[in-house]
Amino acid sequence: MQLSGPKPEPAPAAASPVEAEARALPYQWNLLAWAALIGVLTGLAVVAFHELLGFINNGLFGPFVEGLLTVGRSQPPELAIELPLAAAPDTGTPLRALLQVGLGGLGFLPPPPAVPEPLPLPVSSLPDWISLWPVVVVPTLGGWAVGLLRRYGGDLGPGLPSLMAMADGAVSARPRLPFQRLLGASISLGSGASLGPEGPSVESGGNIGLWVALRGGLSPQSQKALVAAGVAAGLAAGFKAPIAGVFFAFEGSFSAVQGRPSLRAVLVAAVASSLVTQLLLGDTPILRLPAYEVRSPLELPLYLGLGLVASLMSWALVSLLAAGRSERLQAWLGQLPPGLPTALGGASVGVMALGFPQVLGVGYDTIEALLGSEGGVPLLTLLVLLGVKLLATGISNATGFVGGGFAPSLFLGAVLGNCYGQLLGDSGLHLPVAEPPAYAMVGMAAVLAGSARAPLTALLLLFELTRDIRIVLPLMAAAGLSAALVERWQGLADPGLLGPDPQEEHRRRQLAALRVSEAFEPEAPLVLAAELPAQKALLQLVEAHGHCLVVADGAWVVGLVTLADLQRALSAEREFNHDGSLPVPTLLSCRRSDLVWLPMSAQLAQLEDQLRPNGLRQLPVFDVPAAAAAALPHGLPNPGLPVASLRGLASRDGMARALARQLTPAGDWAQD
Repeated sequence: MQLSGPKPEPAPAAASPVEAEARALPYQWNLLAWAALIGVLTGLAVVAFHELLGFINNGLFGPFVEGLLTVGRSQPPELAIELPLAAAPDTGTPLRALLQVGLGGLGFLPPPPAVPEPLPLPVSSLPDWISLWPVVVVPTLGGWAVGLLRRYGGDLGPGLPSLMAMADGAVSARPRLPFQRLLGASISLGSGASLGPEGPSVESGGNIGLWVALRGGLSPQSQKALVAAGVAAGLAAGFKAPIAGVFFAFEGSFSAVQGRPSLRAVLVAAVASSLVTQLLLGDTPILRLPAYEVRSPLELPLYLGLGLVASLMSWALVSLLAAGRSERLQAWLGQLPPGLPTALGGASVGVMALGFPQVLGVGYDTIEALLGSEGGVPLLTLLVLLGVKLLATGISNATGFVGGGFAPSLFLGAVLGNCYGQLLGDSGLHLPVAEPPAYAMVGMAAVLAGSARAPLTALLLLFELTRDIRIVLPLMAAAGLSAALVERWQGLADPGLLGPDPQEEHRRRQLAALRVSEAFEPEAPLVLAAELPAQKALLQLVEAHGHCLVVADGAWVVGLVTLADLQRALSAEREFNHDGSLPVPTLLSCRRSDLVWLPMSAQLAQLEDQLRPNGLRQLPVFDVPAAAAAALPHGLPNPGLPVASLRGLASRDGMARALARQLTPAGDWAQD
């Protein structure tokens, strides 16, 4: 007996991968399965990374250092002593205090088992800072090992901007599985480099995402979604913060992912990686933060002041990292023997650690000490530590150590916030404000937001770590202001906080070497009066085959109107003006935003930074003094922009033509 119901359709013929993927679009089960796989692989990679990092860290600054001290003394101890990194600091010996405070903070690694009280070390007649000489040796040897790994092990793999370009097809796709990256990061951080583990974790996830997507034969759009899924999985596993990981995948300046299918893939990957790390490493938070203290809502303006100060620290950190990766400095370091630049960088960091051991390694223990209720650190000591940590981070990054800038920015933010809180309170203005740890927590988010250009990620990260809703409003104020100011000063380009991306930096250097005049459109810009009806302006813009026009009020430019702005205004006018009650819109009323422009002294890198976030295809360029314009000018300067100074419209197409001319011999253009 045949069952009722529709008859099964015959099996279709074999479809191409593109057609097969198109049929899976309504629910994207296929993409979600790939995302879950990427989340699991990234979580396992991060777990292995932290286990290896802990093993190297404990070995180098445990038995190895004690062995060096034993060799240098006439009466060595009979037993080799392993010092626990997570124990309370012991000030009896400078070296023991260094090992217990300065290098701790692997975060969610389980604490080592309790050990018997170590035997007292022989008393040395040397000063304390000389008896710490092994602390200089260990980063030097670690740097030498990392330098040789970089020289003979090959490329570590592309960074996030390059991964997105590979998924788009702009450059050849060459992702790499993160074995070498994670090994280099483990040696770097385990030997004391002043960097963080989150950068290698995030970039490893992105490389895994693209590698899996290519092996699966997925489309470019799905490849970008899986790169973002790997990024979210890496940050979620590295910080045990899945919500912050999801937002960073869509908020980072590298990202170009859109659409709900991509969001679902990112969510699945973040959940999968977080589940793996919690099962294998436990659910202990990476940072044990105290409850946020609230004295009065009237303190909110003071947090805005912290956001301003944090933006300066973010600017200093990003500028220092960029200077360390400059082409001239890297060319000079490349002339030195293999391993020597990184060894010199490690020796420099080790010398700084003689006076400030907190600069070594990740530094989460120092952050927790600054956030503790009983740890009052003198203000002057914190200010000096701020400068030493900043310098140690710049040297570690410039000389070739592998790591990211998330942990240093959190460290700098905690120190800065603590200083700010002390200045407002008992050590300065004696205002009735919260204790310095409250400002330290907000400072962490503010410096991270400005450095990574990711205010939502920083806000959610601190909220996930504190789980205190009262901290949200101060975080929003300080983090938002810090990110906005840094973007205003330095543009929207990826600052490379996660680590250097040589391919992306080479592309940006090519853009920075070309002036904005190279990207001018051949047609003269269309300048129309502000009182002109929008309908007539639209007809003239269509006839000119343009995408935007300049609005002038007499001899002064007052705005920029795009083709979409005119279409939107005219559609609204037809919809609401059936009875003739509303006036016909003029060109001035069609403006949707402040004027976006550039001076003639700008480069194509600044043009890209202006066009991308504003959704523009063209923008006007004026011949005005460079001092009158910010790095990315927005709005009208004082006293204004005269129409006579308008020199042309720079565009996306013009930028592409300028780059194409660089790839083609000049003689070919002359023949044309």
